Amino acid sequence: MKKVISTGKAPAAVGPYSQAIRAGELLFVSGQLGIDPATGKLVDGGIEKQTEQALRNVESIVEAAGSDLDAVVKATVFLQNMSDFTFMNGVYSSFFESDPPARAAFEVAQLPLGGLVEIEAIVHLG
Repeated sequence: MKKVISTGKAPAAVGPYSQAIRAGELLFVSGQLGIDPATGKLVDGGIEKQTEQALRNVESIVEAAGSDLDAVVKATVFLQNMSDFTFMNGVYSSFFESDPPARAAFEVAQLPLGGLVEIEAIVHLG
């Protein structure tokens, strides 16, 4: 069984997908860009501000499922430019200060809406 999880505190999906899907004790959070849910636009301020907003969006979705970022077991970060890794990592580390989740980071050719970073997560809700 699967259950759709959604919240108005994160941007609406920009395509045919759900913000997150709960399957048993796992929550699969779709990739989140640095989009301000109030405006529907990417935040200004470059990679650091977009990373912060993307993680806030992930956090809002995880909270809508009744959990918090401490339950994230795996994150994947997609970067428009790998030279932004250090800047993204500085912000990312402030969200996961102790026992951070497993993670992979990739440079991709392009992200939706011209985003600089996109972050998806798998959360254990058990």
